[in-house]
Order: sequence, then C-alpha cells, then structure tokens
Amino acid sequence: MTLPWTIPDYAGSSLVNLVAELERRLTGSASGPGLRSDLAELLPEARTYVLVLFDGLGSHQLRHPAAAALAASLRASIDAPFPTTTTVSLATIATGLAPAGHGLLGYQLYLPSVEQVANTIKWTTLWGDAIDYDTRPFLPAPNLWERLTAAGLEPVTVQPANFEGTPLSQALYRGCRYEPVTTLNDWIEATAIVADEPGRLVLAYLPHIDFAAHVYGQRSAEYADALRTVTEAWERLTRRLSPGTIAVGTADHGHVDFPKDRQVKIPKAEHRDRIFYGDGRVMFVKGDGAGLAPGLPATWVPREEMEHWWGPEPRHPGFTGRAPDGVLVADDERLLLHRFSDDRMIGNHGGLTAEERRIPLLVAGPEAETD
Repeated sequence: MTLPWTIPDYAGSSLVNLVAELERRLTGSASGPGLRSDLAELLPEARTYVLVLFDGLGSHQLRHPAAAALAASLRASIDAPFPTTTTVSLATIATGLAPAGHGLLGYQLYLPSVEQVANTIKWTTLWGDAIDYDTRPFLPAPNLWERLTAAGLEPVTVQPANFEGTPLSQALYRGCRYEPVTTLNDWIEATAIVADEPGRLVLAYLPHIDFAAHVYGQRSAEYADALRTVTEAWERLTRRLSPGTIAVGTADHGHVDFPKDRQVKIPKAEHRDRIFYGDGRVMFVKGDGAGLAPGLPATWVPREEMEHWWGPEPRHPGFTGRAPDGVLVADDERLLLHRFSDDRMIGNHGGLTAEERRIPLLVAGPEAETD
C-alpha cells in the first residue's frame, strides 16, 4: 500500500544524520550515516561545534519578517524524526539514533512496565500524577555524550536552570556536563565560554519560539517577539565565537496553528477499551483504531504499515510494547484531541506535513564567514 505522507529521510538528510555528522567529525566514528555529501559540504570543518536547538522553529517559520536576520544563516532544510515532537528529537540528539533505536517513540508514551501512558516532558500520567520511574537509564547506552567522553572530549549542554535535574533531563543528559542559565545574557555568555575549549560538542537550547507558538500562535505579537529574541541570541553568540568554532542551528520540529474550529475531540464513549497516546496530529491507539477512523477527519494506518516511520532497524528492545497497534493520522487541517489532551494550545505539531517535519540547517561562525 502506498501511503500519501513523506517520512523523514533517515539515510542522509535528517536530524539523526546531522548528529552523526558532528560526532564523526569530532571522534572519527558515529553510530549511523552522516549527512549526504551536498549537505555535509555546507558545514565547515571545526575544532568545536555549537549545536543550537531552537525549539519549535520549522524552516517555513523563517519567512516571518522578525526572523529575517536569522534566515540569513539558513543553508538548507533537513527532516525532524517521526513523530515531530520535542522529546523524540531531543532523544535523537542525545543518542545519535532514530526513534526506533532509542525507544522514545512519542511525546505521550505507553510504558508497559508501569502500564501507564507517560507525558515524557514531565514524566507524569496524562492527568498529572508523578510516575515512579527511573529515567536515567531510559535511553540506550552508550549515548552520544558517553561516546564523546570515551573519545576524550567533554560534551556540554547549556539549558534553562529550571530543567536541571528533572526526569527528562536525567534521561537526556546522562554523562553530559549541564550548564544552567536563567537569562538570555547568561545563555550567550555560558555558551561562548564553554565553546572556547577545542574538541567539544556544545548543545545550547532555546525554548522561546515553541512556547510562544503553542500559547499564542504564529500571528501574535508574542510570537514575533520570540523570533526577535532568538535571532538576537544567535547573532550575539556567533559574533562571540573564536576561530575554529562553528555554530550549527536547527530545531526539533515546526509548528502549525490549530484554532478551536480545527480541533476535533474524540467522543468520551470511544475511549472504552482503547488507549490513546502520541499527540493530536498523529494519535497512537492501542485497540481498535480502524473502527474510529470513518467518524473522524483522520486516516487509520496499522502499525505494520508505518513502523518504518520511526526509522530503520535495529529497534530498541522496548519498541514492540511501547508502539501502538496503529495510528490515526489527522487530516492536514485538523487536530485530534483525546479526553486528556490540552485544548488550550493554538500551535501544535507531531505530524508529517512539511511545516511540521522540515527544520532548518543554519551555519555561522568565523570559518563560515570566510568560506
């Protein structure tokens, strides 16, 4: 069966390939294929790479007037992994593996060991109760940071201070030096300082766009302000970098606005004998999803026809238990909501449209300016 969606290109033009490309340049080896040659040529050789992760910045969002200066650094677009959501992409960075390999298959994830669906940002149930679960060994070992350390390099991440020590950070940054920051000036200063050491991979995270897009939507003044904020951060940081250091900017996913009239709630009666998770653009279902699809603006795809969306084999040992029986792919203009979904958010993501899947490859730094 030929399906109408474009899945990420895990062979050479996705986030996992970018991570592999940087790892190979710093250590001489990687756990998977790097960027295809035409994309790899866009990255200058460097002694240290700063990977700036703009949460929620799809390539199409660089067309906004407030992002014009940031768009000047755009070299190409690559694919976010499936599903196009933050925790999945951050796990791909932390491991250098596609989701099939690292096992974090969705924002809301069924965990067979506790028979619960976890919100993988907060590691709570969908109604907010804490889940007794040790996240530190959740991702495969050795992860990217542990491999870099074994090669004699020090990996560093620069992150909001309120994320330090959370269950998600414990899962993602095992073996990585964590530099907490509280202001944009702190972020610029800390990133520039740690990037001055040769032979490092620095992951520097900026949350501003994702928050503004979720809460206010892309037509809002708050969203434009967020774009200006991260553009300023990128410009100030890249001016601070020493020769031999390159900043590579990318994202975890793009955003699409779904106001109330484009949101569709799955009737409460349909929750009986079904477990819903994933997110509203591609809803995961354990149970009979095929019987639901005719009454929803969505297409049912059984697991055997879409397992490859999570990437190539080998698969994580927990893949089978965590994966759904299939997925309800919402129509392009619709968002599906189960009974625990947050219907307050305007911006959403998780699907396979170009707006959600295509993320930027930005390059700046002393060598980039002279090439």
